[in-house]
Amino acid sequence: MPKKTHGLGRGLDSLFAGAEDWGTSIQEIPVGELDPNPDQPRRTFSAESISQLADSIREQGVLQPLLVAPAGSGRYLIIAGERRFRAGREAGLETLPCIVKDIDVIRQREIALIENLQREDLNPIEAAKGIRALMDQCGYTQEKVSARLGKSRPAVANMLRLLQLPDEVTEMVKDGLLTAGHARVLAGVNGKDEQLRLARKAVEEGLNVRQMEQLVKATAAKPKKKSVPKRLPAELEELQEKIRMQTGLKTTLTGNISKGRIILQYASRDELERLNEMLDLRREN
Repeated sequence: MPKKTHGLGRGLDSLFAGAEDWGTSIQEIPVGELDPNPDQPRRTFSAESISQLADSIREQGVLQPLLVAPAGSGRYLIIAGERRFRAGREAGLETLPCIVKDIDVIRQREIALIENLQREDLNPIEAAKGIRALMDQCGYTQEKVSARLGKSRPAVANMLRLLQLPDEVTEMVKDGLLTAGHARVLAGVNGKDEQLRLARKAVEEGLNVRQMEQLVKATAAKPKKKSVPKRLPAELEELQEKIRMQTGLKTTLTGNISKGRIILQYASRDELERLNEMLDLRREN
């Protein structure tokens, strides 16, 4: 029995394999009637990549139709194919081949995300934000997202952890200064200040992911410096010693000449009773 494939992880090819499966056909729609999807997970498009695709379209045309949904007033929302839309517009095309399908919002978001994940890699921060949007807007759990996207649950969890990185670090990832591998290593580091310090060091020194892992391990292995308590003024040190001598108890005095705290520590019932007797004698005197 052939193995059953779940979710969209098997790819978008099945969505475009046959328009007849959707009871529709490819239509040529004017470029001016197509609108980009505001829920598009990709926020940045490489101008060079769009120009290269535009050159290919001029020579060979658009080889795969866009997937669009009716948006009312004669307009259409692009669900999959915004890169082709931008490149076709740059190539000067007046119309673009489209498959028109009335798709619900949740399905739109799924398709938009999976298309970007499979056709041209999103930067890891955009991918993580797209997954978070599916969870927040569609009420999905990590298990549901992993099933829909054809990814393991740990992979989804690791992607979401990237959203906890400091903004400066996520910008480094978006700008290509750090890779997804760097980001995953940093996500396992405790403390945003330490994450930022290590990220800057990785960029400045051109560390690869393996070197970053070794740096994190070495940093974690270093013994933490113990804070040295501030030394008391001479008169307070003298008072602390005087109390210790009088009571026979371990004495800790903190603060300054105007305000502070005296802590007496007893290690047995006998020491506590001896202190009590001492206080009684002073009261009687």
